[in-house]
Amino acid sequence: MQGRFKRDGSASAEPEPHGGTDRGSSPQHAQNPGQSEVGGGERSARPGATAPDQPPAKPSGPPGPGSRIALRNWRISTRLVSLLALPVVAATTLGALRINQSMDDIQQLDNMKLLTDMTQQATELAAALQKERDQSAGPLAHGAKPSDITVKGVRDATDVAKQQFIQGTQEIDTASANGQLTGVRDSLVAIAGELNKLSTIRNGAYSDAKNSSQTVDGYHRLITQLIGLSQDMAEATSNPEMISRTRALSAFSSAKEYASVQRAVIAAALPASNTTFGQLSENDRLYANSAQDSEASERTSFASIYGSGAEDLTKPIDQGNPTIQAADAYSNRVLGSTGGLNTQDKRSYRDWVDDDTAKIEQMSKIELTLLNQMEQKARELKNASQQEAIISGALILLVLGVSLVGAFVVARSMIRSLRRLQDTATKVAQDRLPELVKQLSESDPQDVDTSVESVGVHSRDEIGQVAAAFDDVHREAVRLAAEQALLRGNVNAMFTNLSRRSQGLIQRQLSLISELESREADPDQLSSLFKLDHLATRMRRNGENLLVLAGEEPGRRWTRPVPLVDVLRAAASEVEQYERIELSSVPTTQVAGRVVNDLVHLLAELLENATSFSSPQTKVKVTGHALPDGRVLIEIHDTGIGLSPEDLAAINERLASPPTVDVSVSRRMGLFVVGRLSQRHGIRIQLRPSDSGGTTALVMLPVDVAQGGKKAPGKPGPGGSGGPAAAQASAG
Repeated sequence: MQGRFKRDGSASAEPEPHGGTDRGSSPQHAQNPGQSEVGGGERSARPGATAPDQPPAKPSGPPGPGSRIALRNWRISTRLVSLLALPVVAATTLGALRINQSMDDIQQLDNMKLLTDMTQQATELAAALQKERDQSAGPLAHGAKPSDITVKGVRDATDVAKQQFIQGTQEIDTASANGQLTGVRDSLVAIAGELNKLSTIRNGAYSDAKNSSQTVDGYHRLITQLIGLSQDMAEATSNPEMISRTRALSAFSSAKEYASVQRAVIAAALPASNTTFGQLSENDRLYANSAQDSEASERTSFASIYGSGAEDLTKPIDQGNPTIQAADAYSNRVLGSTGGLNTQDKRSYRDWVDDDTAKIEQMSKIELTLLNQMEQKARELKNASQQEAIISGALILLVLGVSLVGAFVVARSMIRSLRRLQDTATKVAQDRLPELVKQLSESDPQDVDTSVESVGVHSRDEIGQVAAAFDDVHREAVRLAAEQALLRGNVNAMFTNLSRRSQGLIQRQLSLISELESREADPDQLSSLFKLDHLATRMRRNGENLLVLAGEEPGRRWTRPVPLVDVLRAAASEVEQYERIELSSVPTTQVAGRVVNDLVHLLAELLENATSFSSPQTKVKVTGHALPDGRVLIEIHDTGIGLSPEDLAAINERLASPPTVDVSVSRRMGLFVVGRLSQRHGIRIQLRPSDSGGTTALVMLPVDVAQGGKKAPGKPGPGGSGGPAAAQASAG
């Protein structure tokens, strides 16, 4: 039989069913239907206290609201119309229709500037790729290595242009991060992916003399995507003229690319010297002939899109330059007949590239002219939009200035009343009412001044009506708080009175049982008396639960420290199935005397819960650990049905912050009592899943509770009896 704290705080066997931490339902739980259903308040009030006979007197009548036509008595709707009508109409009409449109145009044109710069870099990179493709075609097709000075030179120039292009995309990335030019950024990502294939194209460039179009087409795909950036520029603006110019640039750049394709295919087919004929496969001829047709088509589209002035712009390549005309004629003869190069004059690829480069360079100049025209047009449109926005803004500021002067006079009367109402309401909600409720909970409500100070807004408009309603609500809140404080105090007083009476009777019962035990020699009778003693001890703990609910301190106290192992044994002896509790590894720490009875009570509730919600054939293990910082951790392990994560979180929250006593607390009295007792002494309690199944309760004793050293327990404080031996727990 386990040792027990007798009438001075002792525990004995066979406790009555009581409210544990209420972990859920189980077959074991069904055996204890008679759990305590009690509630309590925060503090006790004087027994017999009653509510005041008369409600608080209202303050004297407010001063009159004044004339009905006074500005402060206007209806809220009238003031709002007067305050907002003219500024809203002016700002909405002029701002939304003019400034916003102008700013959108300016933003679009700013984006056009970015895109124009980006397109120029893309055009330069495309030109570098065209030059690399065309000028390396002859050498590579005739066995030259990539280290050849001509091939290496054009490839290095392309790499420089590529690096500049990639660096230029960073500004586009910044704009797209702000939700703009997203489509352009997607195109740039696609182009970057294609540029990564450039090394692959170079590795196999012109390796097949009869299929040079394969290499030419690989470069062509890269260049086509770079040219396509101008189409993205058209999508980024709503200005028709800019759209037309970007499309014209795209068409002309495409025509230039197809002209470059012809130069590359013919250069790959021509020999290194003009002493022999070249070899142009039928596949390459058809590919270049298709490019020739596409060039003519794109030139026609450019002339149609650009409109008047297109002929003057393209005049240098259409007429007046014998070299360009001779190169075009040679290309037409080579690509237009099935005889190929064998029917033409002997010519080297260097002569052909030099002659045809005059046309490509002239087309590059026209391309640059188109870009400059686009940039100039974008600048003109931006300046016009900025000027329009400035004029519109000046007009709106003038209108708003006049409107605000009139609105200020109207708004000031509203603002004063609203500010006074707001300040007063905030002060009442944050300071006056909480302080009053605190006074009512800590003292007799009859001794507290429950008069309510008016907000001080007495106009006849809606603000004045709200202020009056707030005063009524304030008075009603104070009245209800006073009634609640009286009710809570009376309930606490009843709890305390009932608990004190039952405690006295149980104390007398325990004394009588001890007297009978001392005179009894029959083992069976002693066993029955012990069970009766244990039952009375559990009844006393239930009575102490009422004191906890009422916010009262227990009457029994220890004046000197008690060993932790004795506290654990005493708590175990108050549990119905105490024989299932197994203590191990308990440190030699001593518990402060002022905490002993509350800690026994707290641990008994947790142990009762652990035995109730685990199988009767299992043990509930209790271990203790002394931490280096002086604290002590007590662990209570059971192998019961366990808890869901949601239930664990809810229970731990209630243990950390015990709620106000209400009906829900009465249904989970054990949980509330454990939380209140732990909060009283700064003890931390937490439930968590056990590694072996079930639940583990962790009880962390602070340093001021878990005193170090082995000290003999002292005599109990007032309300208890017995000496140090009464605190000793022995196994039995």
